[in-house]
Amino acid sequence: MILAWDQSAQWTAFWSRIWQHFGVRDFGEWLLVKGTRIALIIIATILVTRFVKASANVIARGSFKEQEPQIRGEAARQRATLLSAFIWVFTVIQIFVAVLMIATALELPISGFAPLAAVAGAGLGFGAQRIVQDVLSGFFIIAEKQYRIGDLVQLAVLGTTNDPIGTVEQVTLRVTKLRSTDGELYTVPNGQIIKSTNLSKDWAQAVVDIPVPASSDIAVLREKLTEVCDTAKDDPNLKPLLRSAPTFLGVEGIEMDQINMRIVANSVPGQQFVLSRRLRAKALAALRQEGINTVKNGEDHAPERPQQRHRPTRPEEDTAPQERVRD
Repeated sequence: MILAWDQSAQWTAFWSRIWQHFGVRDFGEWLLVKGTRIALIIIATILVTRFVKASANVIARGSFKEQEPQIRGEAARQRATLLSAFIWVFTVIQIFVAVLMIATALELPISGFAPLAAVAGAGLGFGAQRIVQDVLSGFFIIAEKQYRIGDLVQLAVLGTTNDPIGTVEQVTLRVTKLRSTDGELYTVPNGQIIKSTNLSKDWAQAVVDIPVPASSDIAVLREKLTEVCDTAKDDPNLKPLLRSAPTFLGVEGIEMDQINMRIVANSVPGQQFVLSRRLRAKALAALRQEGINTVKNGEDHAPERPQQRHRPTRPEEDTAPQERVRD
């Protein structure tokens, strides 16, 4: 008991000397005055940052509600992208200001941080070049409107062979986040993006190739597919996705046992794949009404029909009842 008391007294004396070295005579007084001020600075920083993020998210959601979920306006996507970058910059500045305020509350000499700032600058010049490159690249991506939140893009990334493709979910000054059709989230540093391909900028083109047997009548194909293109604008499933009526281009390719017919159409941004699927289904339905089947793996491909299964009859089986002959 006496030994524990002596150790406690020694630790108390040690921390008292430490606090006196920093000019603090009474820890309770320091905690009540400066400690409370530092706690208020931290709490205010967290609350202000969360308030700004929540306000930006509300504005972004309101921007996307201006139009249908599948057809988002160009201005709405640009506004959401700028808000995402603004949140990132505001958070960094807010943290920097909070650190300075805490240093002032602790009465630390700001001039004493000049050597540290010089060392930090040298570190940014040599060790953090990639971060600076990411920030500069992100600034030009946003300023030049290369892509926005909601755009469908394909990015060529330095050091990779498979270019990620997906919908832009977030753009900051440092990274770009893409969501693929499989649900995977790609986080790509902006400084490593070599080339960006925007698949939903202003407008997109849907290309529909329809393979049919080589023995098909070209005149009938032309008539039916032209009719599909002419009636597409009146189709409620296609009209919201079209910018103009589809165009039948004709025979695109000839192979040994099949020919490829092509239809192209200008779609609203980001909806070219949906339009291709719906337009292809409409064209196939029209051709099958004329008895023309599509081609799959070099063979005629018609819609499968359910077949009735018959129980095989064995030669020794007889439908009539038989009497057993006992020996």
